[in-house]
Amino acid sequence: MARTRRWRRFYREIVRQTLFARLVSLLVILWLLFAAAIWYADQGGEGSRLQTYGEALYWGIAAFSTAGIADPPVTPLAKFIGGVWIVLGSTLFFGAIVATVTAYFMRPLQRPARQIVETIEFNLEHLDALSIEELDLLKSTVDTLIEHMERVKRLRGQQAAGAHE
Repeated sequence: MARTRRWRRFYREIVRQTLFARLVSLLVILWLLFAAAIWYADQGGEGSRLQTYGEALYWGIAAFSTAGIADPPVTPLAKFIGGVWIVLGSTLFFGAIVATVTAYFMRPLQRPARQIVETIEFNLEHLDALSIEELDLLKSTVDTLIEHMERVKRLRGQQAAGAHE
């Protein structure tokens, strides 16, 4: 039960704190549009293998994922549209992954103080569900936070004393 809650919280944080959901939505919309454009542009081309919209959708996935297992379009316009899709689709796809992972792991470094307090409060409210390792991590985090705040107060006190001289 606690593990499921953590995964749900992890998922909510990814969606709320990163562009992942928006990038995936944009990627799906562009995939549908580019597949339609390629299918339409390749119609009537001699030797065209993209006979249905479903085949064009499959081609769109195979092309931007760099699998290279789909038959290429045959008309010049469809090839151009396909080339644009490959560059744009792979950039969005891999960019979404890299941006999400980076944002998720950089988030603790950019957290406002209120969010830190809320996280500690959340963990304190759910102490019974935390494992020994998680409790040790929470204690270590709180101890580090207290030490940091004491250093900040000392530095601010020294700066204030220096400003009065």
